[in-house]
Amino acid sequence: MTPESGALDYVLEVIRIVSGSSSLRSALPRLMEVLEAHVGAVRAIVALLEEDSKSLYIEAGQGLSTAGLRARYDLGEGIIGKVVASGKPVVIPQISREPMFLNRAGRRNEKDRQKLTFLCTPIHVDLGVAGALGVDVIFEPLRDYEVTLRSVEVVAQVLGMVLKSERSEGNTSIESPGVQVASGFDFSNIVGNSSAIRQVYGQITQVARTNTTVLLRGDSGTGKELIARAIHDNSLRGEQAFVKVSCAALPENLIESELFGYRRGAFTGADKTKRGRFELAEGGTVFLDEIGEIGLSTQVKLLRVLQERAFEPLGSTETIKADIRLIAATNRDLESAIKEKEFRLDLYYRLNVFTIFLPPLRDRKPDILLLSDFFLERYCARHRKNVRRISTPAIDMLMAYHWPGNIRELENTMERAVIVCDDNVIHSYHLPPTLQTAEASGTVMGISLKEAAETYERELIQDTLKTTRGNRARAARLLQTTERIIGYKIRKLNINCDRFRI
Repeated sequence: MTPESGALDYVLEVIRIVSGSSSLRSALPRLMEVLEAHVGAVRAIVALLEEDSKSLYIEAGQGLSTAGLRARYDLGEGIIGKVVASGKPVVIPQISREPMFLNRAGRRNEKDRQKLTFLCTPIHVDLGVAGALGVDVIFEPLRDYEVTLRSVEVVAQVLGMVLKSERSEGNTSIESPGVQVASGFDFSNIVGNSSAIRQVYGQITQVARTNTTVLLRGDSGTGKELIARAIHDNSLRGEQAFVKVSCAALPENLIESELFGYRRGAFTGADKTKRGRFELAEGGTVFLDEIGEIGLSTQVKLLRVLQERAFEPLGSTETIKADIRLIAATNRDLESAIKEKEFRLDLYYRLNVFTIFLPPLRDRKPDILLLSDFFLERYCARHRKNVRRISTPAIDMLMAYHWPGNIRELENTMERAVIVCDDNVIHSYHLPPTLQTAEASGTVMGISLKEAAETYERELIQDTLKTTRGNRARAARLLQTTERIIGYKIRKLNINCDRFRI
């Protein structure tokens, strides 16, 4: 590989990671891997200006202490503050010899400081400086710092473009992880770029700005409510109410009063008038989740709403016009329910105007890692953890699992992993027992000590090879052993290094 092609691969990898991430915080762990493989980075920090433009806060960091993630800098204070104030990069070959280096956000003791170099470059947005990217690398007396700094500047430039995109109104370039969409459509809560979910994006774009009734079909946990919300938000009714009704959660004797409301004295206990969900959603959208669970008597009234856009509250002869859009969802086989006389055929025809089928997670394999990273970031913030990434064996287990509970099950899995993880990397043993099959994890009942040790050894070496992009010599240094021993272990444990190379 020529130096030019290697540099191009590096730039393309940086762009791919950032464009496939929902935020700077979620992008940084993978960018750190690229920086580690390309320049030997051991820590990274992204600091951004506060709205008052007088101080900086830590937006994201790798290798920082929990307290370090809460660090603040005044503009011009320390190396980071100086870089943002001047708009010029700074290289500190040995941070132990620089009195301006505050070490406010790092886990660097005096011994570390003697063998670390700090490179810091501004993050530009338009003509201004929005923050700074700082990177620690191992001090090497003969290192070409200009070349290393240029590699760090590439990442900072791409981060600047992402910041500009995030801060612009009507963002159309990076709306959600790994997907580009048409102008005016915001799918920021939907994660995925597989062909199956892209087809759904296209259908949302087609139907959103109409008043057509939409039926969402798919297994439980596939994200039907998110899709309904995206359709509403991008419709002509997007500024009006979005009213959700969970039909399965309401008893049959209550669902009519919830949907249509009632007047005082309509039944025992009705001591006041109550407006129904259709009345509350006037001008907006009603989302009927699990519509296949409503009874036949309610189906008749719902049919009238769809046909005539009108209804009567319980205990009233007054007809109320319903200026609403209806979005319905179900995981039930409606065709079978019709045959069993449990669902009206005429209502089915009224609902089945524009149907969107949501694919199960097992058919969205490329999205599993994106979703895992998304939930990792969410629950790290919620539970105040600093988990950097997911190990390669754990990723393999996530990809091999069939996910009967779909996205909801994956979300629960990642929350559990974050809670039980006592390291900065999620390993396979942090995943729940449902994923810990003998085939996926290399374990069997009554496993011997030797087999358990080999399983742990294999996972540790694979994870390190992923970090070094298959470079055995660098992996040996990270594991504090020799390249000869690493080579022996790779052969013994039957590890394929090629899968980790760029």
